Amino acid sequence: MNRGTHQLFDAYFTSGKMRQVFSDDGRLQGMLDFEAALARAEARCGVIPPSAVAPIEAACNAEFYDPVALAQAIVTAGNSAIPLAKALGKRVVEQDAEAEKYVHLGATSQDAMDTGLVLQLRQAIALLEGDLASLGDSLALQAERHVDTPMAGRTWLQHATPVTLGMKIAGWLGAINRHRQRLQEIKSRLLCLQFGGASGSLAALGEQAWPVSQALAEELKLSLPDQPWHTQRDRLVEFAGLLGMIAGSLGKLGRDLSLLMQTDVGEVFEPSAPGKGGSSTMPHKRNPVGSAVMISAAVRAPGLVATLLSAMPHEHERSLGLWHAEWETLPELCCLVSGSLQQALLAIAGLEVDAERMASNLEQTRGLVLAEAVSIALAQRIGRESAHHLVEGCCKRAVADGRHLRGVLGETAEVRQQLNDAELDRLLDPSFYLGQARRWVERAVAEHRSL
Repeated sequence: MNRGTHQLFDAYFTSGKMRQVFSDDGRLQGMLDFEAALARAEARCGVIPPSAVAPIEAACNAEFYDPVALAQAIVTAGNSAIPLAKALGKRVVEQDAEAEKYVHLGATSQDAMDTGLVLQLRQAIALLEGDLASLGDSLALQAERHVDTPMAGRTWLQHATPVTLGMKIAGWLGAINRHRQRLQEIKSRLLCLQFGGASGSLAALGEQAWPVSQALAEELKLSLPDQPWHTQRDRLVEFAGLLGMIAGSLGKLGRDLSLLMQTDVGEVFEPSAPGKGGSSTMPHKRNPVGSAVMISAAVRAPGLVATLLSAMPHEHERSLGLWHAEWETLPELCCLVSGSLQQALLAIAGLEVDAERMASNLEQTRGLVLAEAVSIALAQRIGRESAHHLVEGCCKRAVADGRHLRGVLGETAEVRQQLNDAELDRLLDPSFYLGQARRWVERAVAEHRSL
């Protein structure tokens, strides 16, 4: 085994399928698929003899090429397409010397690399779409399951008013729904051919340039853009931005989940498994290891997106260095997001919920989380300012005396004049102050199902 070819953290931070898409073989095959399709397109248009196609196609298999040797050649060539095209030509010569004349005809290195990347991105999007849909299914199921499970809402990390776990999960689901829509919308702009030749004019193919372009796009099942985009990188950067947003939304999910897993909170947990989340010294620990990946990806993604944004002002018709900065950055973004998605899928599918702890935590403030409900009810009878001042005073007395707000309210004459025991009991019951929480769940789930 070549120990240097394995990354110790890869299985934790990315998915095997996505890493395979952006493996050396994946990158090479993308470029070789471009070369094979170019030969077919040019034969269709009469630019090369039909007899040249089969030998070129037969040689367009990544397994035939040594990534280590190509890597060394890139050091002097400056990109991966130059040594690959040479290696491809040599292999074609072995089968048909005449066909070798037509390898890579009219194309430039960036055509092969960018189109090869687009073919990889098409695979990546398919993986992302599948995982996002599965995550949406799990989130919808959990949101409906806990649609009426009350818990403390938290603002500025402090208890606010009651919400439901279903409502919180519906918030996660809504973001996933929107990202699925964005992925669908971006495909028409992103999944397009790059084919411009040396300086973008396709002059080498003369009058056959446009027919070949059309045929090549058809062969690869890519859209044909209005012009080559060698130094117009908005398509890739738009996708990078979307990946960054997906990472951020998953990071939000992981952040919420890890906070709910804290020992002092103990309301929701990642699924347990032998050896998962343990400590090297503390046997009792149950660490949120999946959430850590989601948060980590959300922290790392913005820097990668910023790199691609910084690399947008390419010089003239072909860039020096800025294009190179993209080569590993965008694939790494895809891999990070895929790893975050895998952890989210595991966490949500096996989510463990302690509803009793949620109810207990709601009572930690001894009714203070429902002070707003009392204040609003009183405001309709004595005015907003008076109600706020009255309830605020009751809250301060409850805190100072270590008592439940219900008791203080019940013995306050100004409150008793306006609200009877039944009304106070209802106002201090979290289940009666959940607002539109159920509606938010229903709407998020309906949107998911429409996708």
